[in-house]
Amino acid sequence: MNLHQFRFVQEAARRNLNLTEAAKALHTSQPGVSKAIIELEEELGVDIFARHGKRLKRITEPGQHVLRSIELIMREVGNLKRIGEQYSAQDNGTLSIATTHTQARYVLPTRVAALRAAYPKVNISLHQGAPDQVARMLIDEVAEIGIATESLAAYAELVTLPCYEWQHMLVLPVNHPLANKERITIEDVALEPLITYHPSFTGRTKIDQAFAARKLTPRIALEAIDSDVIKTYVRLGLGIGIAAEMAVTDVLEDQSKTGGQGGLIARPAGHLFGQNVARVAFKRSAYLRNFVYTFAELLSDRLSRALIEKAMEGHVNDYEL
Repeated sequence: MNLHQFRFVQEAARRNLNLTEAAKALHTSQPGVSKAIIELEEELGVDIFARHGKRLKRITEPGQHVLRSIELIMREVGNLKRIGEQYSAQDNGTLSIATTHTQARYVLPTRVAALRAAYPKVNISLHQGAPDQVARMLIDEVAEIGIATESLAAYAELVTLPCYEWQHMLVLPVNHPLANKERITIEDVALEPLITYHPSFTGRTKIDQAFAARKLTPRIALEAIDSDVIKTYVRLGLGIGIAAEMAVTDVLEDQSKTGGQGGLIARPAGHLFGQNVARVAFKRSAYLRNFVYTFAELLSDRLSRALIEKAMEGHVNDYEL
């Protein structure tokens, strides 16, 4: 048996037993993948996959055990490569980060710049996607570190730690009737056409839960994944916005300096929708290089190498902000 066979079995499982797609992902031929899997099954003396003709139909019970062992082996192979990279080149390489648009646009730039200053030979590979895609990129080892608000804690394959808290903000046209109201209620907001995030992004779950708890049905006029889009459509008068606080610093600065001459003002909405927690995540049992720890520490002063190492060893599952 060899690593090529393990990769072929692993990729076949990842591609929903489609050998053609597995072969494309591995840059090889479909017959070659099929032959390697059959050879491994013959050597092990068990069927990893049940077949109908030449097509794979399902993973067998012994196949499930084989796949778990292959996952462990391939994870350790990846760790060996990273150990080699770590000790042969301590201060260079590529840091692959998986995150959402909001984090990439509003939170990470200063941290990435600080990491580059500390490790000028380290390249940054930034992968953006929905929170579930961020989790999958970590599991598939496309990325070494992930940052998102939704979903990450739901994956057993990941070690996740709270990074920082944030709240939603109401974004209003400066002349909107709610702009001068002393305390805005969720009932006030429910009466307005709303411009906010797509359901899988940037704390939208908390927004929906808050309305549901009060038995209110919000009027969602537009959904987006980009906070700048939300602000743009609020300026056009399509409704009021609900956006992440890190995405409205420009509105708050203008509001402070000019009283909202830029056309918008922002009001805190934590009392309406609660607090959100951005989380940092790593694949469980992965080997992390020095600059991965450094980048995590740049994300939050609550994160330290010692804390992350304990979490990766299974001694800490979480901590409270």
